[in-house]
Amino acid sequence: MSVIIPIHGPAIAAAPAPERVGVLLVNLGTPDSCDTKGVRIYLREFLSDPRVIENQGLFWKLALNGIILNTRPARKAKDYQKIWNHEKNESPLKTITRAQAEKLAASLSDRGHLIVDWAMRYGNPSLRDRIEALVAKGCTRLLVVPLYPQYSAATSATVCDQAFRVLRELRAQPTLRVTPPYFRDTAYIDALATSIKSHLGSLSFEPELIVASFHGMPQAYIDKGDPYQAQCVATVEALRERMGLADDKLLLTFQSRFGFDQWLQPYTDKTIEELARRGVRRIAVVMPGFSADCLETLEEIAQENAEIFMEHGGQEFTAIPCLNDSDAGIQVIRQLVLRELQGWL
Repeated sequence: MSVIIPIHGPAIAAAPAPERVGVLLVNLGTPDSCDTKGVRIYLREFLSDPRVIENQGLFWKLALNGIILNTRPARKAKDYQKIWNHEKNESPLKTITRAQAEKLAASLSDRGHLIVDWAMRYGNPSLRDRIEALVAKGCTRLLVVPLYPQYSAATSATVCDQAFRVLRELRAQPTLRVTPPYFRDTAYIDALATSIKSHLGSLSFEPELIVASFHGMPQAYIDKGDPYQAQCVATVEALRERMGLADDKLLLTFQSRFGFDQWLQPYTDKTIEELARRGVRRIAVVMPGFSADCLETLEEIAQENAEIFMEHGGQEFTAIPCLNDSDAGIQVIRQLVLRELQGWL
């Protein structure tokens, strides 16, 4: 009698789950509270970064810990209190960056393997927390999106530095990509032009000219090879061309200088004062280097520089909002993300 012995081959492995891809929006940072303590904690982290203050020698450390962190936090806390989102108890930058991530996620909801999150380079939610969270959700690929249209070592590069520091401690690292600056990307320039025209169309006056104010940087950083200034110039040139504006109708300036070194010029506050002294009575200011409104746009420009303009003879001043989480702003980020995810989707 024959005996048939069944032969069982190796079990067929289950099909691997689709790889998840993380998209992490990153902005500069914000204090967790608008009191002196919260601002001090934030400034200590920010000003201790050698990408921000390159000379971290003994003199700087003595100045930082002995003078700056004992005087500046109280002053800046008062500025934050002027623009703080008291309903959510957070800075507008945090509110807007969260909204950008949520709206981007909604616009990409048809791609179920994508997970969109957001982080701050300084403060919370930290890059470390959000990268670890994305990895825990199964993301084996990660696209980091520094929300800076123009590259500089003090912004984009320090995001990369921190991301790589986090990955260095992981046994199973996700594959990493970083989006490039988009300082003259057509979608970005179009969105800026549309935003400016829309805002100006809502005013009861017509500005005589527009000032494009970018965050400043020590001139020495440019002299060492940082491309930031050239990219700011390229943005303004592209915007002038897109809007059909002459050089004297869209001016380029730099704000937010700190310390005693020479920073990029012309300075925004000095330019606005000089314009008022020369008889210019109506101006608008746009901040194309910021993807979201923050202390530097809402307080420094919309309040401090408005006061400077009025005190020296100006009559009408308007600060044009950043692209923020507007439809046009989200479309700029979406196009950037989809372009850099090619081959991963």
